[in-house]
Amino acid sequence: MANKFIESYASITENNNLSENNHFQNNQKEKSLIRDNIVLKKDESSNNLKLNASCEIGPLTPLQQSEKAYKIRKDAANFQKDLPLPSHPCNGDSALYPKKIANFSKSFPHNELGEVNIAAYNIWIKALTTGNPEIFEEIPLGGVRKLVNPQASYAFDLEGPNSHHLTMPIPPNFSSAWMASEMAEDYWRALTRDVPFAQYDTNILIREAANDLSSFSDYHGPKENGKVTPQTLFRGNTPGDLIGPYISQFLCKDIPYGSKIIKQQYPSPLSGKDYMTSYDEWLRIQNGCAPNSSAVFDPKPRYIRNGRDLGEWVHQDFTYQSILNACLILLSFGKKALCPQNPYLCSKTQVGFITFGAAYILDFIAKSARIALEAAWFQKFLVHRRLRPEEFGGRVHNNLIGSTSYPINSELLSSKAIPKVFDKYGTYLLPMAYPEGCPIHTSYPAGHACIAGAGITMLKAFFDEDFIIPSPVVASADGLSLLPYTDKPLTTRGELNKLGSNLSLGRDTAGVHYRSDGIEGLKLGEAVAIGILHDFKRTYNENFKGFCLTKLDGTTIII
Repeated sequence: MANKFIESYASITENNNLSENNHFQNNQKEKSLIRDNIVLKKDESSNNLKLNASCEIGPLTPLQQSEKAYKIRKDAANFQKDLPLPSHPCNGDSALYPKKIANFSKSFPHNELGEVNIAAYNIWIKALTTGNPEIFEEIPLGGVRKLVNPQASYAFDLEGPNSHHLTMPIPPNFSSAWMASEMAEDYWRALTRDVPFAQYDTNILIREAANDLSSFSDYHGPKENGKVTPQTLFRGNTPGDLIGPYISQFLCKDIPYGSKIIKQQYPSPLSGKDYMTSYDEWLRIQNGCAPNSSAVFDPKPRYIRNGRDLGEWVHQDFTYQSILNACLILLSFGKKALCPQNPYLCSKTQVGFITFGAAYILDFIAKSARIALEAAWFQKFLVHRRLRPEEFGGRVHNNLIGSTSYPINSELLSSKAIPKVFDKYGTYLLPMAYPEGCPIHTSYPAGHACIAGAGITMLKAFFDEDFIIPSPVVASADGLSLLPYTDKPLTTRGELNKLGSNLSLGRDTAGVHYRSDGIEGLKLGEAVAIGILHDFKRTYNENFKGFCLTKLDGTTIII
């Protein structure tokens, strides 16, 4: 399947190149006219030009500077072009199940079992395979909700790696024990949304969740001595994730926002209110209809103190909001928090600003967010098209009421979370934190995770990863105040890694992603950021030895 899409995309690229050649010829004609016009104006004003000598100074003439910039751009392009072409393997589920039960199909028409209309699905695949914008306009929808930007899967940028030049591991198969563990984790996250993180050590439901997930044969979350514990439950897999409070300091501490200080208290949905737990509403949402209800909020804003709060934060945030906040917090700590490689740390006469200063860092985190999303969208639409957890919940429900016999792994059907959900809601559907459920784009990888992976990598490149966060805090159980945290020191590296996990796995808590969507999405975003840094490393005049940072797997690299 992946090779088919690669071949199709190559054909699209060839057609685009023909169009680009025509566009290039037109541009050359336009440039020739501009040059002729400039020469004419120079002749008309030659006397004035002779009177006005140039005031420009510098080590390079304009021509030399232009040639240098061209060479750097060309070398960067050649570096990206000459990288080995990766393969884009998928898990094979699309070919294995003719009814597309393992693939994303939300917003298309479905039958009463929630199985997609195959004719509509095939038009979607035809649009993706050909890249024809007109065919995208012919995709049949079952309701009012539209697909989110599938043509962005063809986009590429002129900075950093080509979005199609990065690859990802194969996600879990529909029937695998790994998939079973990820879906069971989502059920437990839904059941424990209202448990304060501060009470994880003592809460009975949290202990049940940890014990149940420990029984899965292929669970990929962190463990202690081979077991999932309340201290490891729902946390990420990166260095620093298991140290200190569940929520990163960058989602707790006050944000210096220009001349204003922003306290990180946010609207909090009322506890106990979940959505899409009735089958009729679930099916309506799968067909792309608008939800019948809307979220209800607590009148008091809260610090993020439980899974429901975190799920809502990653529901309402804009693309790189969390990374922007983290950057502003780090900048407020002053130069002592900057990376030791910063060329201005020891300067007697200069400080960084447009390079190696606040303006530069803020720009890098913003640019990396969008480029990371390009890489994510290529994988989402042209490679994997993984179904969302809410869709999988429908498969579980129909199996357990005897309407279907999908090959769902028995470990999931034996999970203690399943009967708890049924006892509470009367269905086996995954209870969702959002009335509308997941977005109308596919599951793997998580866009939030890709943005987070790129953003925290950029921040590691510019700030001291070993810097200890001053005056750390933790939200109270009711979320109305911040309390001092006095245990192990929290470093920039650890809290940035934790921020990435909070942002990516917080979407799991809402019910819209799986663990592997987030974990692998973080790595994809990291690769994007590293590629961007590589392209920029030769653009500086300062004595700069390169970016040094620690990857999510704990290895240190120098760019």
